[in-house]
Amino acid sequence: MKRIRLGVNIDHVATVRNARGETYPSPLRAALLAEKNGADSVTIHLREDRRHINELDLNKIIKKLKIPLNLEIAATKEMLKIASRSKPPFLCIVPEKRKEITTEGGLNLNHNKNFLKLLIKRLKKRNSRISLFIEPSLKDLEKAKRLNADCVEIHTGKLCNLINKKKNYMKELKKIQKAVKKGKELGLEVHAGHGLTYSSAKILSRIKGIQEFNIGHFLIGESIFEGMPSIIKKFKKILKS
Repeated sequence: MKRIRLGVNIDHVATVRNARGETYPSPLRAALLAEKNGADSVTIHLREDRRHINELDLNKIIKKLKIPLNLEIAATKEMLKIASRSKPPFLCIVPEKRKEITTEGGLNLNHNKNFLKLLIKRLKKRNSRISLFIEPSLKDLEKAKRLNADCVEIHTGKLCNLINKKKNYMKELKKIQKAVKKGKELGLEVHAGHGLTYSSAKILSRIKGIQEFNIGHFLIGESIFEGMPSIIKKFKKILKS
């Protein structure tokens, strides 16, 4: 059985920095600290409005980081140019709305399908592993395969919200289980991300076939109280159990 990988999203280190327009806390320092303490990859989302991570962060991190950088981008011409220049090892295509506080759902794979196919083709030529951030939908998994993605990242936000509110989450969990099984059948690597905490990561880690968890907001928040090394170790222990 393959070891489950942990990707650490450091966007909200940049959020704190940008709140005061300072040069600290440093996303690069956070990325290197995550690497030092056992993260398998580091995730950053370069949003169109640059609300947290910016190109300078991207350039600094990709030069210094020894583990893979997972760059999240929207499917736009601007982001295609940036990704083509920086050539991150991992790329995740995500939906994006200017007014949303955080990503609200998976990609609409029917929207601008031809450009999405072109974007995937060009970025794969630059040796990036391409993942699509989708809902746990069997139809979307089939579309992702037809688009020639390498991986899918299942949007786990709905499940996590139900768990956080102590509501019945079994229906959503079963949807994710079916999606993971379908992804494996199609030859897609399946990842999980969005809203993950200790509780939801533990529940999802029991599903055989999820190969990577990408965790950010909760991990960075808890790091304020206990330090990033401690929180990364806790998540790695959960993913091993």
